[in-house]
Amino acid sequence: MKKWNLIIDIESCTNCNACVLACSDEHFGNEFPGYAAEMPKHGHKWIDVKQKVRGEAPVIDVAYLPIMCQHCDDAPCMKAAENNAVRKRPDGIVIIDPDKAKGQKQLVEACPYQAVFWNEEKQLPQHWIFDAHLLDQGWNEPRAQQICATEAIRAVKLEDVEMLELAKREGLEHHLPECETKPRVWYKNLYRYTSSFIAGSVENKQNGVVDCVEGASIELFKGDQCLAKTNSDNFGDFKFDDLEENSGAYQVKISNQNLNPKVIDLELTGSVYLGVISL
Repeated sequence: MKKWNLIIDIESCTNCNACVLACSDEHFGNEFPGYAAEMPKHGHKWIDVKQKVRGEAPVIDVAYLPIMCQHCDDAPCMKAAENNAVRKRPDGIVIIDPDKAKGQKQLVEACPYQAVFWNEEKQLPQHWIFDAHLLDQGWNEPRAQQICATEAIRAVKLEDVEMLELAKREGLEHHLPECETKPRVWYKNLYRYTSSFIAGSVENKQNGVVDCVEGASIELFKGDQCLAKTNSDNFGDFKFDDLEENSGAYQVKISNQNLNPKVIDLELTGSVYLGVISL
């Protein structure tokens, strides 16, 4: 059976918060029996955009990560629920029943993605329902996708094997994979939020004139293993990305024709700009 999945491209998200507003517009002041009670006016963000700043001036990278209910196949909230208050639909969507879930605050604490919110007035846990009420009316996309100007959000309805093939083809990943909840929200270019980079600039001084070095060969080593190679651009800049944070010792080797090579040793804790390196 085909099931719903959501794909979010981190590189395309600009933090415009249109998806956040569309969710609030849909659910504040509206009750959808069997799907969701009214969202409170304040305090809830069923879709929430997180920000990650990497690096330091002048090389800074900012990425945005929309977080919502992940509609997990192995949902912790479902395990924590009493009275069958959380159900998994055949199409993959998770629904927290707005009647059966009353008083069950443990559902908020069970979610490792912090995507279940507590409605104090109604004594009710609530979440983003994938706009299931609209999909059941014949819509082919949730409002978050409909409103996204950069097309960073894309809902697809596929067989599980088809989704896995698509994930492999497009390099899709899950947020917090260590939780092993089998989410149905996938992220593209997630490294922009979760990983670190090493960047720098190469220059050379001849006859009193300092100029950028284009085409310098830069190699990244960890121990004796060369992890990656690149060349400086016309501004002398280079960058190695998608490196694990707090991953220890690295070595950057820079060379260019007859210029003196440089070797830089560093300990990587977070994204780093090595500054201007003179050959």
